[in-house]
Amino acid sequence: MLSATIGLMAFFVVGGVPGAVVGVIGFAVALMVLKRREPPWSRRERDRVAADLPLAADLMVACLRAGQPITGAIDVTVEAVGGPLGDRLAWVSGQLRLGAAPESAWQALAAEGPLAPLARTMSRAALSGAPVADVLTRLSDDARHAARAASSAAARRVGVQAVAPLGLCFLPAFVFLGIVPVVAGLAGDVLLP
Repeated sequence: MLSATIGLMAFFVVGGVPGAVVGVIGFAVALMVLKRREPPWSRRERDRVAADLPLAADLMVACLRAGQPITGAIDVTVEAVGGPLGDRLAWVSGQLRLGAAPESAWQALAAEGPLAPLARTMSRAALSGAPVADVLTRLSDDARHAARAASSAAARRVGVQAVAPLGLCFLPAFVFLGIVPVVAGLAGDVLLP
């Protein structure tokens, strides 16, 4: 609907045959831009996965240190965390229970942005035989640090974005109340005898 509206507006503004060409081009460009945008539900899901990742890693570490196997730790984490991260971890647990290679089961999650570090970490741990609990602890610390950095960057961005409307409101007032009277006063002294 939005891309059709943009195409029609371009047609009416330009008019005639050139307007039809510009309208079709405007429609196509708007459609491509809108299709590339990430849907809101996808963004919310990605943000929730990123927010739940440190907790999930800590829960898996606690289960592993208590003596659970990796599939048992994943199952406990799935029940505790739930949501989109729980669904993905449940899939990995199912693959591991069916006998899939651990590195290939974890690599299936590497395509998703927030889960890529978990997938790489668990694949490397499976290949090298490194202690999974230590690797997950580092992953949890890194994810928390990244979340803190993102939230402080968002707070700084809000401060910068708040300055623009204030500047747009105060700058004209400053010009009209501060500069115009001074220039008018000086112009009156210079131009009048």
